[in-house]
Amino acid sequence: MNSPIISIIIPVYNHAKELAQCLQSIKNQTFQNFEIIIVDDGSREPVSDVASIRVIRQENRGAPSARNRGFKESTGQYILFCDADVVMRPGMLSKMSKVLDENPGVSYAYSSFKFGWKKFRLWEFSADKLREMPYIHTTSLMRREHFPGFDESLKRLQDWDLWLTMLEQGHVGKWIDEALFTVKPGGTMSAWMPSFLTKLGVGRKVKQYQAAISRIKQKHSLT
Repeated sequence: MNSPIISIIIPVYNHAKELAQCLQSIKNQTFQNFEIIIVDDGSREPVSDVASIRVIRQENRGAPSARNRGFKESTGQYILFCDADVVMRPGMLSKMSKVLDENPGVSYAYSSFKFGWKKFRLWEFSADKLREMPYIHTTSLMRREHFPGFDESLKRLQDWDLWLTMLEQGHVGKWIDEALFTVKPGGTMSAWMPSFLTKLGVGRKVKQYQAAISRIKQKHSLT
């Protein structure tokens, strides 16, 4: 049996309601050559088995560990990490995979997106901008061979650390100027907060974000 083109890895900690919406949006994709791997990261109520979807269970170790575990179990040429609070537009996988197919020098494709009702349009890939702020969301499609793994010691902004690590290895992304997915506010393991909020110093877990920013800047020698 041929391996799927895309492996979609979904870390889950509780929040079965959001997961159902996420899975439905994946089912509705126009591009169908994919596998789905759910990593249940020690949910209080274990994720139910779903037909044709592989569910891996582990003790609660956090989202980075769950994503890395899913990657080790995956077989796809391209990798997409998608938290359970993400709802994709039907053409997302098709458009992202097309970017990678047509641009061999690009390591990952990312898009604009919505956070609730608010659209974050983003901009073309910029190494300088990436060093300045975490503007690229985890839900981006990347080449398997370029994925270095998530730093499991980080509690926040693991995606920023990932993109910076890939940048240091010579890997760059390409932007799709379209909101291809929506992040539902108050969701699950993504714990995503728009980067400008981390700079303003607002938000319930802002201290954790500020600590992560300081650590990541030190790790990557950013001023």
